[in-house]
Amino acid sequence: MIQFILGSLFTNTLTLGKRRTIDLTTTDRQALELAFRNSSSHALRQRCQIVLLKSEGRSSKEVAGIVKQHYVSVNAWLTRYEQAGLEGLLTKPGRGRKPLLDKQTDAALVRKIVQAERQRLSQAKAQLEAQTGRTMSLKTLQRFLKNLTAATDVSG
Repeated sequence: MIQFILGSLFTNTLTLGKRRTIDLTTTDRQALELAFRNSSSHALRQRCQIVLLKSEGRSSKEVAGIVKQHYVSVNAWLTRYEQAGLEGLLTKPGRGRKPLLDKQTDAALVRKIVQAERQRLSQAKAQLEAQTGRTMSLKTLQRFLKNLTAATDVSG
């Protein structure tokens, strides 16, 4: 009997919690909805959706289920929005993996090596790795060359 009472008391304390809500002004809601509809960034659209769903009074776990994130992340994005507004939902610069090859510093070297080894890209890759001291896959080199030619192509 005591175990049942303690068990139900413990369960109730876990499920009861303060529900975080946010009150949005009309202009804030319109700005979020506009960013949600028109942004090319999936991450920004998802973050706007989080704030909009939380403003409807939904729980963090419910919103997390909708956007397929953890409820802690939902609360973190809500905090960022409260502190910095829509700008707080943007991804900060410098996030993500840094590129192995940079257009500004490595473009001339890559062009020179690839022109010398035009028919053997794997040989060009080996020479590039030897000269830069960075290892990369053949796909990385191909992707860099594709982006390099797309930037210099003026016929589009």
